[in-house]
Amino acid sequence: MTARALTFGSVAAAYERYRPGYPEDLVDGVLAYAGRPVATALEIGAGTGKATRAFAARGLDITASEPDAAMLAELRRRVPGVATVRATFEELPLTTTYDLVYAAAALHWTRPEGRWERMAALLGPGGVVASFGSPRDLADPELEEAVRAARAPWLAADDVPPPDGTPEDCTLQWPSTEMAVSGLFTDVTQVVIEQRTTVSARDYVGLLSTVSAYLELEPADREAALGSVLASLPPRVHVVGDIRLHLARKA
Repeated sequence: MTARALTFGSVAAAYERYRPGYPEDLVDGVLAYAGRPVATALEIGAGTGKATRAFAARGLDITASEPDAAMLAELRRRVPGVATVRATFEELPLTTTYDLVYAAAALHWTRPEGRWERMAALLGPGGVVASFGSPRDLADPELEEAVRAARAPWLAADDVPPPDGTPEDCTLQWPSTEMAVSGLFTDVTQVVIEQRTTVSARDYVGLLSTVSAYLELEPADREAALGSVLASLPPRVHVVGDIRLHLARKA
């Protein structure tokens, strides 16, 4: 899983170009949940700063951590002035605590061993952890099936399964499932923020080109798979990008 997590740097510019940002509603939800002023925040796996800029716009003192040099360089260009650290979650020193620790589509790349003990150690008393991300599914089930068939010769699936194996139809999803049983957090909450967009097929395939499952393919196979997907789509597609936000408070 760690090797897969470090594939994004090769497409840092495309990641910035095609990955969507995060809405103000998300930040509102996190800050409202905190229920008190949030001054300092640590971001895990910040990538090119898609979530960084949303929280920085609220005046938080953010430390953005990211292990990939190319992704971090893109973040520094896009969000100048934010403190950055090139490090994995496991490499972060436990010498500073924060009001908020958050991860945008990144927490599943961290190692399960000691994950929540380390998270709790990075939080001050009553500090909040927030994890969020969104699939980029096509709203039309027939188009979803067409995409699966188009990529099948090269790629059976392009998602990242829940680290704890929680079935998709369960009410509580990962990482809330693990936080709830860890004994280290309280008020575990899961919220869905609806997002619907319409994009060109080329932009949708551009987004897919930044997905780790495609990045693990050999370049020729990746190009063929993405070309096949593009050929299966109409000029514009409707995308479901609902954000699943997980929140918990240090016990």
